[in-house]
Amino acid sequence: MLCTRVIPCLDVKDGRVVKGVRFQGLRDAGSPVDLAALYEAQGADELVFLDVSATPEGRRTHVDTIRAVRERLSIPLTVGGGVRADDDAMRLLDAGADKVGVNTQAVETPELIDRLAKRFGAQCTILAIDAARTASGYEVVVRSGKQRTGIDALAWAAEGASRGAGEILLTSWDQDGTRSGYDLTLLAAVHARVQVPVIASGGAAHPNHLIEAARAGADAVLAASIFHDGDFTVADVKHALGAAGIEVRR
Repeated sequence: MLCTRVIPCLDVKDGRVVKGVRFQGLRDAGSPVDLAALYEAQGADELVFLDVSATPEGRRTHVDTIRAVRERLSIPLTVGGGVRADDDAMRLLDAGADKVGVNTQAVETPELIDRLAKRFGAQCTILAIDAARTASGYEVVVRSGKQRTGIDALAWAAEGASRGAGEILLTSWDQDGTRSGYDLTLLAAVHARVQVPVIASGGAAHPNHLIEAARAGADAVLAASIFHDGDFTVADVKHALGAAGIEVRR
């Protein structure tokens, strides 16, 4: 049995970690370098770094911050934000990323997933999906949640995996930052549609939420606010998962 991974997320804007609700009302949460080192010391399995303003501002991710984080970090690092071409991914990998996340540009140019998987490998290609509830299911939203696409999120997850994405980073737009728990219906539905690992994101408030996500099919659980605000440590979460019978790395 594969261990469930616990992954803190650093949403970064202008070199600082930020957090909001449904990608809005961002507040400062600290230094990405300091938080990365702290979370590794607490036992994080991986770290996700998302430059949340790169795509809305039409620019590339700031690689200097990635390099600074990498200098303090020995665990796997996924970086996303502003990846519009193969060379953008190469810049992030050169700066220290182990995996590259694509979101908006993958929706606009699905062939990007194929190219990244072919050039860098499926294990390096992460499809980030921000999904919002509709009357009939879930649709993909892009540009930090500002644009609805009308694309069915479940179908897009399946297509992304078939094009070579090695993992799906699945964020519920409705739950993000609300501390009301993950969207377990969305998570279970995507898990049933793809054969690649699914990372649950959006809505965690306490370890029970992460336990629910793991039981709903998440191969990894991602959280931000509960760690940034000091409510729980990564070690706290892993202890709770283990006590619930969910295998985690110690």
